[in-house]
Amino acid sequence: STFDGYNPYRVTKGGFDWETIEPDNPWSYIGYWGDHQIIYLLKFLEFYNEREKGGFDHLFGDSKFVYAHVPYLIKSYDEISKNHKDTIEFDYDADEKIRASVAGKGADGSLLASAKEEIHHVNFMEKILATVLAKVSNFIPEAGIWMNTQRPEWNDANNALVGNGVSMVTLYYLRRFLKFFEAVLDDSAVEKVEISAEMKPFFTAVAEVLNANLDLLSGQINDADRKKITDALGKASSDYRTGVYKSGFSGEKENVDMKQITGFVKDTLKFIEHSIEANRRNDDLFHAYNIMSMSDDGISIEYLDEMLEGQVAALSSGYLNSEEVLKTLDALRTSRLYRKDQNSYILYPNTNLPRFLEKNNIPESAVEKSELLQKLVQDGNRQIIIKDRNGKYHFNGNFRNAADLKKGLEKLADTEYAALAQKDTETVLGVFEDVFNHKAFTGRSGTFYAYEGLGSIYWHMVSKLYLAVGEICQQAFEENQPRAIQNKLAEHFHEVGNGIGIHKSPKLYGAFPTDAYSHTPWHRGAQQPGMTGQVKEDVIAAIQEVGVFVEDGALRFTPFMLRGYEFSSKSKVKEFVTVQHEKEKLEIPENALSFSCCQVPVVYKKDTAESISVEFYTGSTENYDGNRLPKEVSSQIFNREGTVKKITVSVKEDNLI
Repeated sequence: STFDGYNPYRVTKGGFDWETIEPDNPWSYIGYWGDHQIIYLLKFLEFYNEREKGGFDHLFGDSKFVYAHVPYLIKSYDEISKNHKDTIEFDYDADEKIRASVAGKGADGSLLASAKEEIHHVNFMEKILATVLAKVSNFIPEAGIWMNTQRPEWNDANNALVGNGVSMVTLYYLRRFLKFFEAVLDDSAVEKVEISAEMKPFFTAVAEVLNANLDLLSGQINDADRKKITDALGKASSDYRTGVYKSGFSGEKENVDMKQITGFVKDTLKFIEHSIEANRRNDDLFHAYNIMSMSDDGISIEYLDEMLEGQVAALSSGYLNSEEVLKTLDALRTSRLYRKDQNSYILYPNTNLPRFLEKNNIPESAVEKSELLQKLVQDGNRQIIIKDRNGKYHFNGNFRNAADLKKGLEKLADTEYAALAQKDTETVLGVFEDVFNHKAFTGRSGTFYAYEGLGSIYWHMVSKLYLAVGEICQQAFEENQPRAIQNKLAEHFHEVGNGIGIHKSPKLYGAFPTDAYSHTPWHRGAQQPGMTGQVKEDVIAAIQEVGVFVEDGALRFTPFMLRGYEFSSKSKVKEFVTVQHEKEKLEIPENALSFSCCQVPVVYKKDTAESISVEFYTGSTENYDGNRLPKEVSSQIFNREGTVKKITVSVKEDNLI
C-alpha cells in the first residue's frame, strides 16, 4: 500500500504499476479503489492468525514493511469538498523519477524513500494504521465511507457514484476488520509501538475527533454535526498527506501507547455500529451505497435501492446475531433481488428504464420557482430552457450534466439576464438535479441489461454470499446456538450453493455447469467464461462444508454443515496424486466420503464418536480421540513433507444434517 493508505493498480515482478493519464486516450484514468483491500487483506490475516496464534506481536515492532511510491497526489480536503469527482492529480515529475529509479535499482526503485535512508521501513502496525486511517478519515456518520478517490469501491458498474457516493459496503467490512484487531490487541503483550513521526499527529487527530463526539451516538446525527465530524476527519488526513507530499518522511519514529490504539479501535467501532443501525432497512435488508449532498450547512443523505452487495457485506460484518441473520436471509429470499428461474440473486432490482420521451421533462411548477426560467421562456431564449409545441418544458439538450448547465448560466453574465442568472443559479441547478437525479446515477449498473447490470446475476457476488453464510454457520456452531437455528442457517447455505452453476443442468445454466462464468443476464444464459472471483469463494465454501478448520496451528475436522446423503452408500476406489507426484489408489468404504487436504487424502466415515486415525508412510498409525490433530502432525501436512499417507476421520452421525 501507499503511505496514504491505498493500493497501487498492480503488483508485478518489476515492482508496482499505476494508471497514467494518456491525453490521446479517452479511456485513460487514474484513481484508487478501496473496499477489496479491507476484506481480502483481512481474510489473509484471519488465516494467518489461525495458523500462527499470537504471531502479530513480533510483526508490530518489526520494521520490515515498506510503502509503494505512486505518482498520485490526493488533493487537499478543501479542494475535494468543492469538487468531489476531481480529487487526484498525476505527478508527472514523480512518474519520471520513479521509472528512472526502477530502471537503475530494479523493483526497489518503486519504494518510498525517506530523508534518512534509501527505503523508508515501517512496522506492521503502521501499515495497518495507514489503511484504517485512510478509511476512517473519509467516514461520513450514518452514511459510510466516502468514495472520493476517483474509482468505484467495487467495480466499474457503479463508477458514476464516485464523488457523491458513500459506501456502507466498505464500512461493513471495516467493522469486521476492526473487531478482528480489537481481539488481537486485547491479547497482545506489546505495550508500545513506533510509527513514523509524520503519522502520529494524524492518528492522534482522528482519534480525538471520534472520542470528542461520542455523545452524538445517543441518537440520530443531524446534518450539521455530520459535516462537522466529516470536515475534522478529512482535514486531519489532508494535513498528513500534504506534509509528506511536500517534505517526505524524515525517517524519525515516535512511540504510541497500545492503549491509545485500542481506544481508537473501540471508539471507531462505536461509530461504525451506530451507522450500521442507521442503515438497517424496514424490510430487514441493509443499504449498500448512499448518496451524500454537501453544503455549508451540513451533509444530507439519500438512499439507493437495495443491492445484493450490501447484504453480503452486512452479513460478513459479524455485527448481526443469528436471529438477525436469519431475518435478513429470509428477507433476501423474498426480495426483488431473488431470481426464481435461476434460484439465485441479482445485483440490483430489475426495472424498466424510462424511454427517451419520458426524460428531460421539467414540471411547470418547477419553472414557476425561477424568474430566470420564466423570463427566458417568455422571450423565446433557448439557451437554457425550451418550451415545445405541446407546452412542455425541457433543458437545452446539449447539457450533459450540471457543469454544462452552470457554464450556460455563466454565459448570461453579459446579457440582460445577468441579475436573474446570479439570483437563480442555485434554484435552476436544483431543478436540473430534480429532473435528472444525476447524483443517484450509478453508471452501467442502472442502464445496462447485461454484465453487472439490471436483472443480471453476477456470480462472484453470489459466491461471496455463499461464503458469508458459511462463515455465519460456523459462528453459530462455535457459539453453540440452538440446533434449530443452526439447521435453518445451514439450509440457507445449501440453498445459495444449489443456485450456483455446478448444481444445474446445461439447459438451465446456459453453459457447461462446471465452468466458471462472470454473469447471467435476464434474457440469456451464463456469459463471459473465465476464472473470476467466483472460484476462490466457492473453494473456501467447499472447505467450510466438509468442516476443515485450522485452530492455533492445528487441523480440526468439524463437518457440522455436511449432509448425510453426501456419504457414499457403496465402497469405491479413487486415484489421487501424492505430494511426491506419484499416483496412488485410495479405497473408500461404504458410508464414507473423501477429499484431500494439502494433497493428503482424508476419509470421513460415519460413527457414534469422534476420532482420527493417521497413517504414515513409515507404516505406523497414530490414533487420536476427538476431532483435532496435534500441531506437529498438522505442520507436516501444511508443509507437504510427504510423511502422512492418509487421514481417517470418524464423524458423529448425529452431527450431520
